[in-house]
Amino acid sequence: MFTGIVQALGKIDTIERHDGDVRMTFSCGGMETSALNSGDSICVNGVCLTVTDITADKISVDVSGETLAWTTLSDIQCGDPINLEKALLLTTPLSGHFVSGHVDGIGIVNEVTEDGRSVRMSIKVPGNITRYIAGKGSVCVDGVSLTVNNVKGNEFDVNIIPHTRTVTKLGEYSTGTRVNIEVDIIARYLERLLNSANEREKPIST
Repeated sequence: MFTGIVQALGKIDTIERHDGDVRMTFSCGGMETSALNSGDSICVNGVCLTVTDITADKISVDVSGETLAWTTLSDIQCGDPINLEKALLLTTPLSGHFVSGHVDGIGIVNEVTEDGRSVRMSIKVPGNITRYIAGKGSVCVDGVSLTVNNVKGNEFDVNIIPHTRTVTKLGEYSTGTRVNIEVDIIARYLERLLNSANEREKPIST
């Protein structure tokens, strides 16, 4: 579990391809790693991955073919920056929102415009997840917890403040950029509960 508060900007060093999956090694961008061990979880651009090897300043992870197919990790090249966050601890301040690192779909940046000192970004998402995105609700974009401004059809927009542009890779995005989207898990569980309740209330045919 994560919070969507990026702790460091890492950089991809090597990508090794093995029969449909890959092993990525990246620098940690100054993130504290002394408490990390092999087998721990780490969030990379919004994707929960397992640490396989770790040194003082580099981490390796294995990425399955399934993960490559459903996330933008398939787009990553050596030298690319990545948003990093270590797994949530019981003592971690919950400054963002609960993020599982399980991507719901790939969005596409549709428009980027200056908005005061911020940047307003419009993102188009697959139709099957739009019902989970609500104005003034939370959404995770490439591992960054953001507040939704407005929703129109299958697009929503967010504001990227100067701090977020500096400490994450969102400041580099332009029209056409593909991004990992995770909706608020509370919305998903709420839908499941409501559907279960409706199923129980259906009359039994005789």
